[in-house]
Amino acid sequence: MMEFIVEKIGMSRTVGATSKAVTLLRVINMKICEILDDNTRVFVAYPKGKIQNKSILGIQKKYGLSKEFNKFLTLQFRNAVVGDVKLDVLAEAKRVKTIFNTKGRGFSGAVKRWGFQGGPAAHGSRFHRRVGSIGNREWPGRVQPGKKMAGQYGNDQVSAINGIFSFDRDSNILVVKGSVPGYNGAFGIIRIID
Repeated sequence: MMEFIVEKIGMSRTVGATSKAVTLLRVINMKICEILDDNTRVFVAYPKGKIQNKSILGIQKKYGLSKEFNKFLTLQFRNAVVGDVKLDVLAEAKRVKTIFNTKGRGFSGAVKRWGFQGGPAAHGSRFHRRVGSIGNREWPGRVQPGKKMAGQYGNDQVSAINGIFSFDRDSNILVVKGSVPGYNGAFGIIRIID
């Protein structure tokens, strides 16, 4: 089981008799800093933005990294060697599990968050996009746990299984079949299944 950090570029489609939706993912250049105790997990560094602080500088000094490698993560990796990661294994892979965060929608109403129908739009109605009644009568006299109401929506970790369409070694672009959660430019993880 091997994991790689990827950035979502966007969606496109194949050109041919039957057009298929594909998602373009850029595999991020990363370095293995340390192989952890059980030889299946590794501590990696990768570049993202220009964030620098004393803790990042200390880790960079400890592992002899250049300034661009300013983000760190623990991934699952098989037969790892400290140093640059070779991406040859992606050329032979057939399917990957993509793990991304969905688009964050902030504080959303019940109609958007849960797909509630809402009320009539006109003719004197005062019930448009509200939740409606949330409680019971005298018993139990409280709002039941898990009641679908307005609140934080999106920014949840979601995984999907996608087939690999192609992999370009020169540009590190991985093309997978179907859609992948998250916005264009989002960072996520892919895990090779087979």
